[in-house]
Amino acid sequence: MELELPTIENYCVRMYESTIQDERSKAERALNEFFESSDTLAKCQFILENSSSAYALVLAINAIIKFISKPTHQLALDQKLWLRNYVLSSLYTRVKMPVYVTQSYMQLFAKLTKYNWCEESEGKFVFRTIVEDVAKFLQSDLKHCVLGIQLLCSVVQEMNHYEPNRRLNEHRKVTNSFRDLALLEILTLSRDLLRDALDNGIDPSDAEQCELLEKLVKLAYSCLSFDFTGNSLDDATDEMCTVQIPSAWRGLFVDFKTMDLFFDLYRRLPSNQCATVVSCLGQMAAIRRSLFTNNERIEYFHNLITGIRSMLENVSHLTDSATYHEFCKLLARLRAIYQLSEFVKAPCWPDFIRLLAEFTINSLQIVECPANSLHYVLSMWHKLVASVPYMRSPEPHFLEKYAPEISMAYVTSRLEHVPVLLRDGGLSDPLNDQTILQQQLEQIAIVARCNYKKVAQLILTLYDQTVNDYQVALNSNNAQTARVKEYQLTWLVYIIGAVIGARISCSTSDETDTPDAELICRVLCLVNALNSRLPEKSLDQLEISIVSFFDQFRRIYIGEQMQKISHVYMTLSEVLGLKDEMMILDLIVNKILTNLKVWSNNSVILSQTLQLLSDLSLTYSGLRKLAKLEAVQFLLNNHSSETLPFLGMDTGGFSGDELRHRTTFYTSLTRLLLVDLSEDDDRFEEFLSPLTIGLDTLGQHLSNGTVFNSDISKRVFIGVCRDLRGIVFALNSKNYFNMFFEWLYPAYTPIFHRAMEMWYNDPSVTTPVLKLYCEMVQNRFQRLLFESSPIGVLLFRECSSLLTSYGNYILTATVPKDKEYPLRLKGICVCFSILKNALSGNFINFAIFHLYEDKALENALNMFIKMLLSMSDSNFLQYPKLSLNYYGLLECLAGDHITFLANLDPSVFLFILQTIAQGLISVDSTVCTCCCCTLDLVVSFLYRKLSKEKKNKRTLEPPVSAAFLRILDTNGDIFDQMLSSMMNTVVYDELRNQWSMSRPLIGLILLRESHFSEFQIQVIQSQPAEKRPAMTQAFSNLMEGIERNLSNKNKDRFTQNMAVFRRDVAEVLRNSKDAAGSSVTAANVASDDVMI
Repeated sequence: MELELPTIENYCVRMYESTIQDERSKAERALNEFFESSDTLAKCQFILENSSSAYALVLAINAIIKFISKPTHQLALDQKLWLRNYVLSSLYTRVKMPVYVTQSYMQLFAKLTKYNWCEESEGKFVFRTIVEDVAKFLQSDLKHCVLGIQLLCSVVQEMNHYEPNRRLNEHRKVTNSFRDLALLEILTLSRDLLRDALDNGIDPSDAEQCELLEKLVKLAYSCLSFDFTGNSLDDATDEMCTVQIPSAWRGLFVDFKTMDLFFDLYRRLPSNQCATVVSCLGQMAAIRRSLFTNNERIEYFHNLITGIRSMLENVSHLTDSATYHEFCKLLARLRAIYQLSEFVKAPCWPDFIRLLAEFTINSLQIVECPANSLHYVLSMWHKLVASVPYMRSPEPHFLEKYAPEISMAYVTSRLEHVPVLLRDGGLSDPLNDQTILQQQLEQIAIVARCNYKKVAQLILTLYDQTVNDYQVALNSNNAQTARVKEYQLTWLVYIIGAVIGARISCSTSDETDTPDAELICRVLCLVNALNSRLPEKSLDQLEISIVSFFDQFRRIYIGEQMQKISHVYMTLSEVLGLKDEMMILDLIVNKILTNLKVWSNNSVILSQTLQLLSDLSLTYSGLRKLAKLEAVQFLLNNHSSETLPFLGMDTGGFSGDELRHRTTFYTSLTRLLLVDLSEDDDRFEEFLSPLTIGLDTLGQHLSNGTVFNSDISKRVFIGVCRDLRGIVFALNSKNYFNMFFEWLYPAYTPIFHRAMEMWYNDPSVTTPVLKLYCEMVQNRFQRLLFESSPIGVLLFRECSSLLTSYGNYILTATVPKDKEYPLRLKGICVCFSILKNALSGNFINFAIFHLYEDKALENALNMFIKMLLSMSDSNFLQYPKLSLNYYGLLECLAGDHITFLANLDPSVFLFILQTIAQGLISVDSTVCTCCCCTLDLVVSFLYRKLSKEKKNKRTLEPPVSAAFLRILDTNGDIFDQMLSSMMNTVVYDELRNQWSMSRPLIGLILLRESHFSEFQIQVIQSQPAEKRPAMTQAFSNLMEGIERNLSNKNKDRFTQNMAVFRRDVAEVLRNSKDAAGSSVTAANVASDDVMI
């Protein structure tokens, strides 16, 4: 060993405890060098056997975990058994180890069990004895019992965790086998131990007993939340989904003993230990319906809802925040699985709905009630009320009684909380979180529409009272009261907008139109009143709520169906004189214009106002109506910084994020311009005049070499780029794009090159430029099809020049490792997108460049290769956007520029093949499909070239390098690797892109027949003897009728054969004995079980 044990222990202490950064870094480097060597395992084993330092033990264990986690690292069976036995022995004999050491030991044991679950020795699966291994712990004292339960919990959680660096079929094979062989036994064990603990009595003062109960409940939850179907590969899975309990577990739930056990635990445990208990009940509430017969399901549901009713009757346990949150989730999950018609048939339904309403009202009245918990409660009410129109059961549902109470409690509680929130600055203001706020409003709006007349009357009363109080406060110069009333008005405007927007989801009539009209009139009057107070500003949240109201109003009352709900317009005409839709639109657009002028320094108001303008301009009929308004014409003629301060180009005070609003604004404005533009070049250039002035000013400074304020120049340039990108995005025809490009090129394009040269290391400058060029080469609406114009060629040459110059700058710059993505990779990602759009746009014949010896295409492709070689394999895994753009570009190159790839240096082409191989196993289906298409094109081209070379056929295609034609001899292993990878996916994995996978596969089989035969023999030999003939026949059928060519007809035949092959192989694997270690595919979720 390079370092002595005391030295290692000293380094560990310094790394974990030192407060000096340099000392910690030095120790970390020394330890990394020590462990990162070929004899890592031997060094770690030495430390484990000889060291008493907790830090050294943890470091050694973590090094072992890191080592065995790599699929390429394989240990001998005796080493694995030694490690497992060492962990069990250490945990049993060293009970008083620090918690972090114990956790590391358990993680190592769990990973050993998972990675070697199918490891066989002398006819036995030696790593499947986990329950027996833990039995010794469970039969000892409480401390050991707790350790044993924790050990089981670690194994269950590790089995449920998918690691992207391992094959999906291996993960599913292990987890499904573990589910079928061990998980039920573990859950039963935890249930029995919990029942024994309850029968023996619970002493809340006994810390060890409480810890044991906590670990047992956690183990039970880990079992119940297991990914039974193998489809939930990450933590982002919908938590409201059905729990797919296997049929073999049916007896555990039909007798209600398991459910009753957890209700008993809830009643008898302290409130701070009940959160996981309620989580278990939530899992049981979400069990798939098909597990039970109809009668069993009814009884199960009635028992469940009775237990929840008892929890609502005694809410003392819900004072704990975690328990309260899990109970709210339980309510939401209950409604997600069961229908309203089933609720109303429960004997306790009248009591349940009454208690639920009381619980909800009490929750709403709590100022500190967590928004995420309240979301689940409101979600239940929302779904219950939404189900009323579909109710066919004669039993009463009582929602007409309780839903208005919930709605009114929500409205009044929001208003009552305002003074408290303003007085106590430490509380979170719900108005500041737009996402949660909008979710709550959508939910409560549906509830409010139940007995809507009653709820609307309350809102009107509260609104009128608040407006009067607000006016009194303003007149008396009572700023504090006015601020409270503004906040309350904000809530009321939000709620009014939400209930108006909910109209589309509910049945309507003249009876509901009347309160709608009255509420709308109130808000429009408020808008006029606030406008009359300008330039004095109101509360910014109030302005945001008004924009939100207009958005909801737009969705319901502006559009082709307006005549069908004209009763509202009749009321608006009588009260406010707004006789038709055009007058309403004029009011909205004027409010938008006012916000753009007055609130230009408020990013949130600006963003939502511009989004409203964008939404209004999306439809054809909406555009034509808007274009007739004077306010819109004013905007089209006056969109300079003098009129709209947020477009200011030479003033500070704006962040980079706020400049993004300009793109949205100019997209909307350009849509409005194009309505009546026709071919009026003069009007188009007049529209661009503010940008012309900005670019002319920049150009003069750059050409004269004048020293000027860098920040101001950047702002001018970034603003112009974002404006131009918005304009280009909206150009929807060839004529309009032609006008724009003739204005831009060649007068202003040198400015972009000069700016990239000056600020290449500033992504806030380079990214807007690159995205502008990316948008320009996007052939949207076929706007770039110029049959007799050179614009297409000029456009590509311009993009090639910019891309090449930027690449040369950025590749030579020194970039810190921790800032590699924002400073380099993000720009490269956009460059890939530019090239992909240009090559796939079909607006230019690229042979022109070769014919006339123009280097534009060659330079762009060479820069792509330079950028590619500057990155590592891990970059594609770390950054999904980069991965998508790269593989999309590679597919374009393989399609129309395959000779360029074929003539690359062999090492470069090999690197590209390796990235394709990496992409083939990606969990992103888009990446995988791109790689399949690229590989198909490469393999087909190679096969065709080799066939022509054998026949000495002449061709007009450009020649390819001899190294490319010899690649099967020099680097055939990469093709073997891809063939094995794809065949493993076809045989064992769930296949979401079967057609795409089949296309390159036939080419690989024809090119690498010997390796395919080896794979075939290996798969057949891995099956039990009685299943080998069926597997052999499946492989034979796969190649039946397949010719030795890669014609589309032959590929189609292979695709059909592969579909049959997968079905036959799945049948063989489904019936294979688990002892043979056969794979369980996604289609084979359980041997005799259909999950619904």
